This record gives sequence, structure tokens and C-alpha cells, in this order.
Amino acid sequence: MQLEHPLGVVIQGSLSKGLEIRLNPDCSVEDLRVGKFVVVQGRRSRFFCLLTDVSLGTSSPRILADPPDPANLFLQEVLAGSATYGMAELAPMLMFTPKAETSSFRSPEDGSDRRSNGLSSYQAQSSEELELLPVKTIPSHFSQVYEASQRDFRAVFGWEDDPHRRNFSIGRPIDMDVPICIDLDRFIERSNGIFGKSGTGKSFLTRVILSGIIRKQAAVNLIFDMHSEYGWEAASEASTRSHVATVKGLRQLFPDQVQIYTLDPESTQRRGVRDAQELYIGYDQIEVEDLALVRQELNLSEASLENAIILRNEFGKGWISRLLTMSNGEIQEFCETKMGNTASIMALQRKLNRLDDLKYIKTSCTRNYISQILKTLDAGKHIVIEFGSQSNMLSYMLATNIISRRIHAAYVHKADRFLQSKNPSDRPRPLVITIEEAHRFLDSATVKQTIFGTIAREMRKYFVTLLVVDQRPSGIDPEVMSQVGTRITALLNDEKDIEAIFTGVSGGQNLRSVLSKLDSKQQALLLGHAVPMPVVVQTRSYDAQFYREIGSRDWEGLETPALLEAAAAAKADLGF
Repeated sequence: MQLEHPLGVVIQGSLSKGLEIRLNPDCSVEDLRVGKFVVVQGRRSRFFCLLTDVSLGTSSPRILADPPDPANLFLQEVLAGSATYGMAELAPMLMFTPKAETSSFRSPEDGSDRRSNGLSSYQAQSSEELELLPVKTIPSHFSQVYEASQRDFRAVFGWEDDPHRRNFSIGRPIDMDVPICIDLDRFIERSNGIFGKSGTGKSFLTRVILSGIIRKQAAVNLIFDMHSEYGWEAASEASTRSHVATVKGLRQLFPDQVQIYTLDPESTQRRGVRDAQELYIGYDQIEVEDLALVRQELNLSEASLENAIILRNEFGKGWISRLLTMSNGEIQEFCETKMGNTASIMALQRKLNRLDDLKYIKTSCTRNYISQILKTLDAGKHIVIEFGSQSNMLSYMLATNIISRRIHAAYVHKADRFLQSKNPSDRPRPLVITIEEAHRFLDSATVKQTIFGTIAREMRKYFVTLLVVDQRPSGIDPEVMSQVGTRITALLNDEKDIEAIFTGVSGGQNLRSVLSKLDSKQQALLLGHAVPMPVVVQTRSYDAQFYREIGSRDWEGLETPALLEAAAAAKADLGF
């Protein structure tokens, strides 16, 4: 199907429900796919539309009552196009309108009205003569429908080498080889989400997005790598029982820009990770709010948390260490003088002993590891925190909340200083915090007890945003979900999850069928702040070709004496 050959004509529709088109006889309904883009040439504007449904129509119910014999191909061809035909439903997304309408449709040479040939009128105009606007109207009856061209896509989504924007190609539209770009500057302005059911390639898609942020220097990343998939090499989906295929981690793609910290040094060393820095958390860094987040994992009662506050008020930051060393007699004596509950404090002591099983928890830390992370981020480096064997939900939620809370507090201080001084040198580098299993942090019951609910609602007020990766968007608090700026969604089957994706999205009903019909691999629906309109893409493969396109540098080639000396100096600056 070529652009100059129309697919069909508009026969009816409305602004709220979309357009209905009748396909031309030479256009088979089998050539159209849900999620495909087409354009409708109206008399004054050109409408960029998403195909949301296909159907079959007939001119008479008698044909359905007495269909032709399958072997009678001649009769089928006679009926095709007139008595039987294909139908499609379109959702208008954007419209191209000439900036000077009065001069755009009349030819100064012959005075003829170019509205009779809307396609040639559109093609005759440069991109500077066209204005991209939200859809506020619909085309008239019998407007011609065409397949979207590369020029249409470039006008809507831009191109990756645009010198004025940090555009990054995330994939291509279905059935067309043209890049679909997201605006990374707009992407980092709000918290964002990558969603999809298990096995749809969320981690690979997350790597692509993170690579774009690093490559384009849009922000610095703090990645809480629950399953050790992002920092160093990880298993590829091409792996078999007899052969393990791997893909590169961000540290290998960007060795001079990405640093790995680990909460399980032994596991990290076994995987062959180079130059990973150890990270420990002291009891004095754990606050009652952190325990409230993992109360279900520790089986803590409300009474235990209330008594934890009494202990903290009495012993300060060292309250956990003091509690774990108290005898039953000391606990009873404490409760008699401080109005605590003996049974609740004893239960709290017993359950907090589980924290000793976490390898990264220390009674006290002589080195301020979180301060080192801040220095690394301030230097423009990206950080991946690996959990190794410490990836159970108690461990992941506790460490992630503690570290993020302190990082956020530092950014609040930096932002306040910048707003006061107005000095560009005081402006904090935008920070994107990536978390997995986000519904465990952002569900309605715990969202107010975590730092992540605060960050999601702030919308980059303090230069910090989230990138949440989750397979259960319905588990995220609706208020937080409505603040998610850009949603990159792979296949979802659960109706509640699909409904959650379109929380706060106008016209979301038309997109539900598109989302439910995505392929299970390498397809995603993009919508929100960083793209001008919803779009279904065939996502980029995270493979050797991507490494070359992203500008990957060979790790072995970087190990020169000069680089090793520079690395040693950088470690010394961080206190190693």
C-alpha cells in the first residue's frame, strides 16, 4: 500500500468516539493491524490517527443469511467491495493544520482551489508551514484515509539527531521502519513507569531507557538492581539448557560513567564484576518509618511500632542496637519508667533479630557510604546498587527506602540552596531513581510511609523522579499512578492492571483494545508526557547492534595505564 493510494474513506464518527472508515475494495482488512497509524486528509487539516479496531461489514443481511459457497471464488469477488467490505475504527490523535490557511489552499499561479486534492496540498508544504495541534474537530464525510508516511512520523515524534532536543529512539511503529523517539528532557520532568506482565521483557526495555538517559546525559541514575540484571552481564532470553547467552550490563556499556555498589560483595565477585564498591547500612540509619514499610515482612504489630517510637525517643539513633542488647529485666524496668508495653517491646526485639541475617546490616558503620553515593552522583556518575543474594522483599524494601530517603533529603537541601542563590553552578543534576516491584512501595496502605510516594507526587520539585518497573500497576495507589508522567506498557492481561494504566488518561477507553492485543515480546504502548501522543512500538532489541548504535566502548580497550591511574585517583577521592 503506497501513500498515494487511499486505504478508504471516512463514513461516520465523532470527536469522542472516533472515526469509522470503509476500506476500498483493493485494501484487505487482513493488511491492517490494531495499533497501526494512518492519516486522514480533511479539507483544511490532516489528522494523524491510531487504528483501534477492524471489522467486517455487509450491505444486506441477506448475504449473511445465505453466504456464497467457499469454492465459488467468482461470486466472492463480485460481492467484495460493494456488498461485502472491511471496516476500521480510528482514534484521531493529532492534526496538522497549515499556519496560513487562506494561502495554503489557493495556488497563486492559476487561482485554483487546492482543497480538491488535499494530499498534494499537504505534500507541497514544508514542515515549517504546518502546525501540530491537539485534535479539536474531525474530518468531513468521505475524507480520504492514507497510510502514515515517514514524514508524518518525523513531524510528530521528531528524530534522534535533533540538535535542539534530547530525543532517543525507543523503537519503531508496527509495519514501518522509522524511529519513534521520546523526549528525554520531558521524560525526566516527571516520574515514569515501565509495566508489563512477567516475561514480556520489562528488564530489557528498562535497560534501553536507562542507556538512552546515560547516552544523552539527560540525568544521573540511581538503580536499585533487585536481581542483578542492570549493572553487569545478565542472562539473555536466547539462553537454552545447553547454552547460556548473556547481554551486557550498563557498567560494560558505559564503563567510565557507571559505578556498581553491592550489598553482597561475595555474590558480586563470583559474577566477575569489576571494581564494585561495598555498601553497608548501620542500625543507626534505620528509622521507625523504615520498619513501618516492612511491618508485614517482619510481622510487626501496630503496638510494636508505637513502642519503637518510645525507644527511639529515649535512646536516639542507637535505639535498635540498645534494644537488641537489653535483657528481659531491663525491658521490664524500662517499661515501668517510660510507660512502654513489655510484651510488645519483647516481641519487637525478637523480630528485629531477623535483621542480623542481612549481610549489609552492621551495628555501626565507620564510613558514610551514602555520602559516597552522593559524591558519585554529583560527579555525574550513574550508580547501580546490586543486592545479590540479599534480594528478598524484606532486604530490598528496607535498603531501598533507607538509601532513597537520605538521598532525597540531600537533594531537598541542594534544591533549596539553588532556589536561594539562583546560581547555575548550584543547580542539582536531575536524578532518576529506578525501583522494581514498585507496587510494594506504592500501594495505598504503605505509600505514605515510603519516600517514593513523596517523590512521585513532587513531580521533580527537588530534581528527583522515579522510574518504576512493575507487573502489577493495579497495586499502585491511584493518586500516585495519576502522577506517572510517561507509561511504557508491554502486554497486560488482567483487567484491573489495564484499567490502572489509563488512570488519568483522556480517551483511554479507545486504547484498551490496543494494549490487550500487543505481542508478548518486544511490543509496548507509549503514552504520556514524553511523547506527543500514544503510540505502539516494536521496541529496540538489546543486542550487539544496540551496543554499536548506543556508542558502546570496548571494556578491554579502556584498561590502559592512564585509565587505571585515573580510576585509582577517583577511588582515593571517595575515601577508598
